[in-house]
Amino acid sequence: MLKIYNTLTRKKEEFIPLNPPEVTFYSCGPTVYDYFHIGNARSFVMSDIVRRYLIYAGYKVKFAMNLTDIDDKIINKANALGIDSKEVAKRFSEAFFEDIDKLGLLRADINPRATEHIPEIIGMIEKLIENGKAYEVNGDVFYEISRFEGYGKLSGKNIDDLESGARVEVNEVKRSPLDFALWKSAKPGEPWWESPWGKGRPGWHIECSAMSCKHLGETFDIHAGGSDLIFPHHENEIAQSEGATGKPFAKYWMHYGFLNIDNEKMSKSLGNVFNLRDMVKKYKPETLRFFYAQTHYASPLNFTAEALESADRGLEKLSNLFDNAKQALAAGPPSGSAIFGFEKSYQAFKEAMDDDFNSPKAIAVIFDFIKEANTFIAAGEGLTREFWEGVLEFLKKTADGVLGILRTEKAATSDSGLEDELIQLFIRLRIEAKKEKNYALSDKIRNELNELGIILQDTKEGSTYKKTR
Repeated sequence: MLKIYNTLTRKKEEFIPLNPPEVTFYSCGPTVYDYFHIGNARSFVMSDIVRRYLIYAGYKVKFAMNLTDIDDKIINKANALGIDSKEVAKRFSEAFFEDIDKLGLLRADINPRATEHIPEIIGMIEKLIENGKAYEVNGDVFYEISRFEGYGKLSGKNIDDLESGARVEVNEVKRSPLDFALWKSAKPGEPWWESPWGKGRPGWHIECSAMSCKHLGETFDIHAGGSDLIFPHHENEIAQSEGATGKPFAKYWMHYGFLNIDNEKMSKSLGNVFNLRDMVKKYKPETLRFFYAQTHYASPLNFTAEALESADRGLEKLSNLFDNAKQALAAGPPSGSAIFGFEKSYQAFKEAMDDDFNSPKAIAVIFDFIKEANTFIAAGEGLTREFWEGVLEFLKKTADGVLGILRTEKAATSDSGLEDELIQLFIRLRIEAKKEKNYALSDKIRNELNELGIILQDTKEGSTYKKTR
């Protein structure tokens, strides 16, 4: 039974989709004004793992991740670069897709863009005005939060306390300092669209409400995003969507914990904001995914070089077993009768992920499996084709299929196939040299392969290899 911690109810709940086996899932995407940083990457990776596990568990997932392609940050970047805001959004949208592909994220079923949903945004604002939840002043439209009874139910914030803290803001056109913009009247030099209130552009919060309702329905299953979005963004989304439709917005709310850098909060003033594009030049994407998955999605995570190196070492153990299994199958293992228990590992993995997508516990299950499999291999009894196939299948389904920390399907090329055949040829030549007691030649083959980044490993079952580059 899958259980999810729901930020809205502040407790773990049994996951019961609205229309099983279908699951509708919305995750907040990037504002495309720059390359996304490693904190954003954590949210994207964890949503990917959640989605992958839902698919593994048999659900049909409809997954949407938006792109905010009109926003103050985009306009400011366009002004700084001296180019059109559309060009900024295009450039960094393309970069976003390039970078998530490097991270091994499954592409979303839908990537709605704000600028392509202006009619839906205007329609929702009109409905809010009609329902008495919003008002227009000189071409600007604001949401009046005092008219929404449930405001604060996601974040737990109290309106009276918020108003006390917000009185320093001076904006005489708003009825309350907490009221937020749904539509902003056009300013000189800024992009605009026609609307019933004149030329202008949408506010940030209304974009997600309009896009999620259009593509996933007025009520959908899961809404996810970083903890920093709980207030005001997600709180405002609820007020807008429920204020317009009169229906519950999202059934389950999931929020990902903050990422710190060497125990300090990421901030531009500290100079510790690192973008993903630069980070994958230093670390394998699988290492980054492994690092993120080692901590529960809702917990804070501390980013250090030591933690990344530890993740890399862990991945090496995983890759070694996978490579050994592939090579053993290629060599044609003997038949036998010894039985290795795979089912308990599958069950333990399911129990871990069913417990609010507990990826660190799931990783521990995989490494227990690796330890048991290696012990079984060392005993050398009954290493059948079924055993090696079972090893590959378990790692493909769990480490690769769900967690995405092991790329098992690499692009096959004639060159890579030829390379593997040549390595196997050298291994056979080395074995013949050792049989003939020509240890000088045997050592020469080993050493020269080593210099090429191919490490030979001698076991009771024969010689295997791994590539270090």
